[in-house]
Amino acid sequence: MTQRCNWASSEALAQYHDAEWGVPSHDDRHLFEMLTLEGAQAGLSWSTILNKRAGYRRGFADFDIDAVARFTPARVDKLVVDEGIVRHRGKIESTITNARAVQQIQAKHGSLAAFVWSFVDNTPIVNEWDSYTHAPASTAVSDALSKALKRYGCKFVGTTICYAFMQAVGMVNDHEISCSCRAKCIALGKPAARKKKQTA
Repeated sequence: MTQRCNWASSEALAQYHDAEWGVPSHDDRHLFEMLTLEGAQAGLSWSTILNKRAGYRRGFADFDIDAVARFTPARVDKLVVDEGIVRHRGKIESTITNARAVQQIQAKHGSLAAFVWSFVDNTPIVNEWDSYTHAPASTAVSDALSKALKRYGCKFVGTTICYAFMQAVGMVNDHEISCSCRAKCIALGKPAARKKKQTA
């Protein structure tokens, strides 16, 4: 039986935990998706967001950054009545704003991945928690990332959202010590493993 972090309490959460959470990601489209979903979660449960993930991919052009950056006010009006996503106009508009900000980040830094990973010196921070409840809600690193994203005009990127983003994309490995996924994420975070994955 797979030993998981104690928050993976449903089938959907367990699948997300095992396949994705904490796995180092250097793909701009996926990073933009996770930044969007973490922002959408504000005030809601992660289960709610996971259940609407397919709706988000459909509604936001599978998180194609350039496509979302071209969304019009008319497109926003359609998304506000889309039951497949969280129908919060501010969060919907922030996704478009953030896509345009990410374009600026890509132009200056080469990629969104290069930008966000620079905050951890391109190496995942590996913590040692007996229980996930011991993990912080934010850190000095998430504070810095939040401020940097806001300077580019990003919305819904407070420090708590940024820390959750960092956990999700493997910038921080917060799997519990007893979790069977912890070692896998550590291995994938090593430079040789990243190079092999990228060239496969």
